[in-house]
Amino acid sequence: MDDLLVLGLYLLVGGGAGVLAGLLGVGGGVVIVPVLLWVFRHNSFDDGLIMQLAVGTSLATIIVTSLSSIRAHQRHQAILWSIMRRLSPGIVAGAWAGAVIADALPSLWLQRIFACFIILVGIQMVSGRQPVGGGALPEGVGMTLSGGVIGLVSALVGIGGGSLTVPYLSWCGIRMRNAVATSAACGLPIALAGTLGFMAEGWGNPALPAASSGYIYWPALLGIVSASFLTAPIGAKLAHSLPVKTLKRVFALLLLLLGLKMLMA
Repeated sequence: MDDLLVLGLYLLVGGGAGVLAGLLGVGGGVVIVPVLLWVFRHNSFDDGLIMQLAVGTSLATIIVTSLSSIRAHQRHQAILWSIMRRLSPGIVAGAWAGAVIADALPSLWLQRIFACFIILVGIQMVSGRQPVGGGALPEGVGMTLSGGVIGLVSALVGIGGGSLTVPYLSWCGIRMRNAVATSAACGLPIALAGTLGFMAEGWGNPALPAASSGYIYWPALLGIVSASFLTAPIGAKLAHSLPVKTLKRVFALLLLLLGLKMLMA
């Protein structure tokens, strides 16, 4: 595949992920991972590693986008830092464990796990159902275990964890505004620990393409973040003028179709 075309695709997916994140509140990973998988496959990267490379690179992009998101939410004093700090130890351990498991899994199985995840996200978006509060935030070990599950699943599928953290905090009685903001803050330890884990697990693998650090592919990372950082505010502005509910359901149907296609591959 031509280098300029590939760069254009990286910029396009980065820009698209940024707009969707701002417009629909959808994490960039659900868009970035499938596109990277397709590009890497057409670039003839090793089939046994392309899913790990796509997931690891997706997590690395979230480091940059989460910083931007944290800054925006902090302006409104909406982040509950005490909750973020209590979840973080489990998140870090879970995200690193996710990288270890991803490295051990065959690439096809990792692809199927991702496919199942985006199908579930699509179903939730189509239904529009939100968790009903009724629980309470656990103490001590319970909070660490909650963070561990969030970090583990997020690292396995290359997302910042919003699809898991927001419903969990909402169910625990946290107001939606604070749940979304705190989830954005939790995306940073997920991304940092997951990125380091994928970097360490893939380090020195001779089958990886040039310009890789473990399972992080730098040309894709730099192309994506340079665009997504600029376009996320555009999506947030469009959210006030476009039919977000309709767009969200159309996007959810696309996720369902994509998930089924990846599941049957």
